[in-house]
Amino acid sequence: MHFESPIVRRKSRQIMVGNVPVGGDAPISIQSMTNTETTDVEATVAQIKRLEQAGADIVRVSVPSMDAAEAFGKIRQQVDAPLVADIHFDYRIALRVADLGVDCLRINPGNIGREKRILAVVDKARDLGIPIRIGVNAGSLEKDIQTKYGEPTPDALVESALRHVEILDRLNFHDFKVSVKASDVFMAVAAYRKLATQIEQPLHLGITEAGGLRGGTVKSSVGLGMLLMDGIGDTLRVSLAADPVEEVKVGWDILKSLKIRSKGINFIACPSCSRQNFDVVKTMNELEMRLEDITTPLDVAVIGCVVNGPGEAKEVDVGLAGGSPRNLVYVNGAPSQKFENESLVDSLESLIREQAKQKEQDEKNIIAKA
Repeated sequence: MHFESPIVRRKSRQIMVGNVPVGGDAPISIQSMTNTETTDVEATVAQIKRLEQAGADIVRVSVPSMDAAEAFGKIRQQVDAPLVADIHFDYRIALRVADLGVDCLRINPGNIGREKRILAVVDKARDLGIPIRIGVNAGSLEKDIQTKYGEPTPDALVESALRHVEILDRLNFHDFKVSVKASDVFMAVAAYRKLATQIEQPLHLGITEAGGLRGGTVKSSVGLGMLLMDGIGDTLRVSLAADPVEEVKVGWDILKSLKIRSKGINFIACPSCSRQNFDVVKTMNELEMRLEDITTPLDVAVIGCVVNGPGEAKEVDVGLAGGSPRNLVYVNGAPSQKFENESLVDSLESLIREQAKQKEQDEKNIIAKA
């Protein structure tokens, strides 16, 4: 039995980041950020392309200097993904990357300085159709807000965000998105929940500085999962002290687990025990590595024994139930064939690829007939 996602999305204003819609009824987009030196154009381009291949919808690039801005222009010419320029304080950098083809400016208006400078950036963004992202972080709140609250709190994050929002509202600029990130899950969740009721703009989700691959994945999954279940969030980034490609993979896994978006293979696998008739862990590791290139949504179950195997295998596109002397494979809920342990991974890979191609073709046929 398949259950549909019960999530009802918060209604928000839609903006465009390049060719990617954010907010409204658009799919929740997945972002990541390069960790190369932006002035190293070759390395940054290579990383952006890897992020695109992994499924990143939008990529953010830090632009801390004019040299980095010029490098950004060269990077922009070599990649297809919508690019967000991360800029702090210097409005001249924002103006330069706008002319060089940036798709979104991550810049807090209140940190730019005098009103004349803010207006220059806003007017440039308006003229070129570039949205702005207001990014509030618990680790870099304004000094007066820190003094007022004594320490980062959800109210402090929201007050900071609304301060920047008020500036853009006053300048009649409404194409922006907002984030209120904290490394504390409960603080971030509370801040997003409060802000969601006070503005109409899309919200960019993230648990900032979440940690390494394992711990950061857990914290991000818990925090983002709570917000997504509330219908809050229009785009997200999983922040990990790891290869940025891992951020994209985890982001997709979060959305897949909540049945919000699907891409690639959704594996269902048992943790294995002494009942297993083949090495489940080794098989799963090998399949995940080999099948990373598949983008067609496909549910695959790998279960080591006959206790839960048949039940799980009947509910997916391709299901494997361990058995002796051979393992039984189901395709679209029906028993199909049996595989020997010796050739199990090769046989499964071949079958899964065949089913992915068939499903992709079926979807194309449906579209053609519509």
